Amino acid sequence: MDLNAEIQLAGDLLAGQPGAFERFIEVYQAKVFHYTWMMCGDREDAADVAQDTLLSVFQHVDQLREPEHARAWVFRIARNACYMKRRKSVFAPSREYSLEELMPRVDNGESGPKMEIADWSQVPVDQVLRGELRQQLDEAIRSLPDIYRSVVLLRDVEELSTGEAAEILEVSEDVVKTRLHRARMALRKMLDE
Repeated sequence: MDLNAEIQLAGDLLAGQPGAFERFIEVYQAKVFHYTWMMCGDREDAADVAQDTLLSVFQHVDQLREPEHARAWVFRIARNACYMKRRKSVFAPSREYSLEELMPRVDNGESGPKMEIADWSQVPVDQVLRGELRQQLDEAIRSLPDIYRSVVLLRDVEELSTGEAAEILEVSEDVVKTRLHRARMALRKMLDE
């Protein structure tokens, strides 16, 4: 569904149009489940969190002021639900990656110069999302600490803007950019291995 159709659907939901919530669930259910599964790391927890998210959307739809921000609003609710679920079960590691440890070395066995990392922005999505590579990528994303995983999911998987991701995560755009850069480098390092 394109962005304009999502905005129209959110407007219908706010206006209380018959069937709008059912259509809203059809559009967002898979997206929210994928996000929560990648964040929670467990299918059962993700299903619970996704269901809680959609229920919360239904209960608090009156808090959505602008239909064009519906997507960011839904993912903010999902993120908060994931964190609440996480707090109740396993404590997430709070380790932050340094850029130095993520930069691959030139393969000469020394502590010599760092390699330049290729720009991933031109990699076709359909090539990355296939078979075994998709599984490895999902595992790598799930192994990232929460602060990096959430940025990758929002920016690279859900294709939200930096501003929308910053709003959802309640951080500045510069923090989103820094975390996204570090997360991409960590993913690159994991996939290279």
